[in-house]
Amino acid sequence: MSKQTVPVSGQPPQWWADAVVYQIYPRSFADGNGDGMGDLRGVMDRLPYLEKLGVDAIWLSPFYKSPQADGGYDVADYRQVDPLFGSLADFDAMLLDAHRRGLKVIVDLVPNHTSDEHVWFQEALAAEPGSRARDRYIFRPGKDSVPGSGDGTRPPNNWKSIFGGPAWSRVTEADGSPGEWYLHLFDTKQPDLNWENPEVHEEMRSVLRFWLDRGVDGFRVDVAHGMVKEKGLPDWEGAAAMVEGASAVPREPAPPGDAPGAHTDAEEPHRAVSPVYPPSPFFDQDGVHDIYRDWHRVLAEYGSDRMMVAEAWVEPAERLARYVRPDEMQQAFNFDFLLAGWNAERMAEAIDASLAAAASVGAPCTWVLSNHDTVRHTTRFGLSDPTMFPKGIAADDEQPDAALGLARARAATLVSLALPGSAYLYQGEELGLPEHTTLPADARQDPSFFRTQGAETGRDGCRVPLPWAAELPGYGFGSAGNGNAQPWLPQPESFGSLAADVQDGEEGSTLELYRAALAFRAEQKLGRGSLEWAEINAPESGLLAFHNGDVLVVANMGFASAPVPEGYAVALASGPVPAAELASAREVPVDSAVYLRRK
Repeated sequence: MSKQTVPVSGQPPQWWADAVVYQIYPRSFADGNGDGMGDLRGVMDRLPYLEKLGVDAIWLSPFYKSPQADGGYDVADYRQVDPLFGSLADFDAMLLDAHRRGLKVIVDLVPNHTSDEHVWFQEALAAEPGSRARDRYIFRPGKDSVPGSGDGTRPPNNWKSIFGGPAWSRVTEADGSPGEWYLHLFDTKQPDLNWENPEVHEEMRSVLRFWLDRGVDGFRVDVAHGMVKEKGLPDWEGAAAMVEGASAVPREPAPPGDAPGAHTDAEEPHRAVSPVYPPSPFFDQDGVHDIYRDWHRVLAEYGSDRMMVAEAWVEPAERLARYVRPDEMQQAFNFDFLLAGWNAERMAEAIDASLAAAASVGAPCTWVLSNHDTVRHTTRFGLSDPTMFPKGIAADDEQPDAALGLARARAATLVSLALPGSAYLYQGEELGLPEHTTLPADARQDPSFFRTQGAETGRDGCRVPLPWAAELPGYGFGSAGNGNAQPWLPQPESFGSLAADVQDGEEGSTLELYRAALAFRAEQKLGRGSLEWAEINAPESGLLAFHNGDVLVVANMGFASAPVPEGYAVALASGPVPAAELASAREVPVDSAVYLRRK
């Protein structure tokens, strides 16, 4: 790879340009009332922990009123807190305390679909075909099973649900007869809104203002590449996915001499098709950009410091950059980096492409390794192919090498936090939490597991409640409420040794590594810096090395230790190097990363 500088030009001065944002999945973060379910009171109780960690903002996954068919991403009321999580008063108190601590607050927005229990959809079910109520959603008559029969027993087109099975369900009309079909790209309980209807646009603008009036600092937009569908809803033979990935397939280790994750084209069939190829008639349609220009104007009514971040599984990077043009969103998740895995060549390519695409529209880049929809990178990096991206891992799948995965995850974290732009952390990664890979089937709740009859293991394994105290029931998940209820998902035994109270103040722990890395990032202003590949950068040999200001970052993904360049001393290491020995370290071990400063 050629040595080059990839500047972040035009980077705006607003807070999100280099913010470290911590994702909270509320039901699994902290249980404030002891009922086994995380809640807003639990979030507020743990704000001091997040303040000490050193993050700049929190992003809350949905806490709205919902039947919880998809973990809250099936919203029944966008303006109410679900009683599972507390009340609007609890939200306001949490928001106020976060702001007092200097933490920004981003909330989830789910505009592609509602719950089937939303008042609009209930009105649609009671209304007649062609009615105003039905036009808020995508209702269509079925195709004739026999031409000319008029019975409409076939769905309007052949689209498949992201969660498995058909994307259409048929309703029973008020008179008891089989009726129209409605579109749900996800679960049957998540009917898609009709974004050709002006009433839908006005309602979502109202929802934005409701939360902006309460003081939120931004929105993470769910399925941001969705909403708009190709006119005519044509048949499509492809199979879309929200997250690229495949079932966890056992793999033979890479042959000796190949860098971790190395593969040939012949070995590729286990990897799923891209979420956007071939281009689908319901993702990444040009019309979505008109929506975001409209929302940009809404946010501007509240000043220049409100933001949106897109969850858009879009490729290539140049197409993703369209979502963060100056009059649209402020950020978009960089899934190319997340999908690169533990592989220096893939990671370097993702970094180059992402920085260049973001710079082309004057936007800051984002870096993320895990979230609530993906197998935790601590676990993925411990698989025999550390570039693999499984859709969940079950007990009969290949089990990761936990120690190896953790070592690589810690190193990848140092890389991501040293890159210019904004970084997103998923709750628990600062503890080195692994995926729960032996979760029993009867405990699973992800609709993708049920709609695929278990063919997809699903996302429950990364959503297991956090361990706060090793010696308490549920590892302290519900300790704030002194309750004895079991956490809503069972925790693996490994969580005991990874609990926050065990790692707090423990030299070499993952928690202390994150605290140190975040402090170093802030001190060196790495998020506002630029990247220049170092002379020693050799991704083809497994060595990733770049300069950001006065810092040289080296990540060793190869098979042999790499020497620390002359004239440099180690300032921070991902491996368990005692602080007193850092400056004198002369090697970067395999599966580790370091921050170097000139002597």
